[in-house]
Amino acid sequence: MKDPKGRTKPGFEHHIFICENKRDEEHPRECCYDKGGNDIRLRFKQEIIRNKLTGKVRANKAGCLDFCEQGPTVVVYPEGIWYRIADSEKDVKDIVKQHCIEKKIVKRCQIKL
Repeated sequence: MKDPKGRTKPGFEHHIFICENKRDEEHPRECCYDKGGNDIRLRFKQEIIRNKLTGKVRANKAGCLDFCEQGPTVVVYPEGIWYRIADSEKDVKDIVKQHCIEKKIVKRCQIKL
């Protein structure tokens, strides 16, 4: 079957999952939605378009990624690199440019336990 977008294989060079989990206010753990998860996903989509990476890089919302206290959090596959977004404008631009284009880990954003 021919792909309507002209793709020749399934998948993406990079798939970015952005936590947008929303918890009740009484819940003891924090949630990424309240820390701007939705806006961060939209920024990733804008950066992907701006860098002409549509079809190569995909940004999707995710439920809880379970690193709530680090959040807002994102994970980039296929590498499985986890990032914490502290400055959404700068961090998103750097992750798209450095990680997705230049193939470098953005060390200042990387979650390390």
